[in-house]
Amino acid sequence: MIKTLLAFDYGTKNIGVAAGQTITRTANSLPPLKAKDGIPDWFHIEKLLGDWKPDLVLVGLPLNMDETESELSVRARKFANRLHGRFGIKVELVDERLTSFEAKGEMMERGGSRHYKTNPVDSIAARLILEGWFERN
Repeated sequence: MIKTLLAFDYGTKNIGVAAGQTITRTANSLPPLKAKDGIPDWFHIEKLLGDWKPDLVLVGLPLNMDETESELSVRARKFANRLHGRFGIKVELVDERLTSFEAKGEMMERGGSRHYKTNPVDSIAARLILEGWFERN
């Protein structure tokens, strides 16, 4: 059965977004969402969910390297809970350690910060979260 997934890389200023599906096990970065102190425009999220109709939504959980939680991981959990509560969708938290680091490296390979609008690091990180999920499942 083909499943469509959305992944979010939660942040306080930007929330990276990626979409993928299980038949090809591929993911694509989508334009990131703006957030105000971690609060997204829920209308834009509702539109994304309506357009993609995901079977599962992944939210990156930014753990510290020693597996402890940070303030940001608490906020990412709250974001995941709100996604589930508002829209009734299945949400899974995914360890996202090092994805932002990898995404920055990938962006620099593509030409650096001058390409930020076409290669937003937050959405590259969301794509990496989704690709990592495909590798593990």
